[in-house]
Amino acid sequence: KEDNGVKLVDPLGEMLHPSWEEYATQLANAEEQELQKVITEICQKAAVNLHKDASVFIGRDTRPSSKKLSQSVIDGIQVLGGHYHDYGLVTTPQLHYMVCCQNTQGQYGKATLEGYYEKLSKAFIELVKKSHCAGESQRHLKIDCANGIGALKLSEMKPYFPQEVLIHIYNDGTKEKLNHLCGADFVKVHQKPPGGLDMKPNERCCSFDGDADRIVYYYKDTAGHFHLIDGDKIATLISIFLKELLAKVKQNFKMAVVQTAYANGNSTRYLQETLQV
Repeated sequence: KEDNGVKLVDPLGEMLHPSWEEYATQLANAEEQELQKVITEICQKAAVNLHKDASVFIGRDTRPSSKKLSQSVIDGIQVLGGHYHDYGLVTTPQLHYMVCCQNTQGQYGKATLEGYYEKLSKAFIELVKKSHCAGESQRHLKIDCANGIGALKLSEMKPYFPQEVLIHIYNDGTKEKLNHLCGADFVKVHQKPPGGLDMKPNERCCSFDGDADRIVYYYKDTAGHFHLIDGDKIATLISIFLKELLAKVKQNFKMAVVQTAYANGNSTRYLQETLQV
């Protein structure tokens, strides 16, 4: 819990444009006495219209220092004459969603937590209707929330899909520290289940990271061997599933998979050469 930081969201709820990453670095490295000068230079380079109202949407996680950092952001916005909306405790993806909804005047969805839960659960429920569930055991999912914000928000979301998936939350932050022997990074690096989660053979389990914007799935086979399903595997499995559905529709739809520079090269080749997406 010692460290904390700031994540910046693009106006359309996407990742920040590289040019603005550079501006953010300049601002972070500026001495206090140079701050006003640096802000003015950034506004000039980015052709910011200072006569237009500026709105900033803020969210924070459960780290003890987050509330003070959030208040510092609010103080800065007010000093510069901007408007703000503080969403309080939210996951990083939820804040991205709020920003997109606000800046598209609600076309993307309702800029509320209820709107977020409704939009995602509705899409999820429709998707699982197309899958073939292999029994009661396949409806259960054990989720390691890394003792972070994900536990709080996942608890709020549970009522939105009570029948389609039965969620069991572990590492909810009531006993241990954030990311201590748990979370997506721990599981991926150590290739073993997190502490606090009892995993039986062939049970479906997953782990969020501290601010719930990354996830890995995993299971243990009957021989006790641990199997990790990371982002590349998840993207590939979803692609296979969607391609099968599109084939049944018999329409000329095209499908694409977006990967980052960190993607596994073998997964890229499989998607291109075998799945041909």
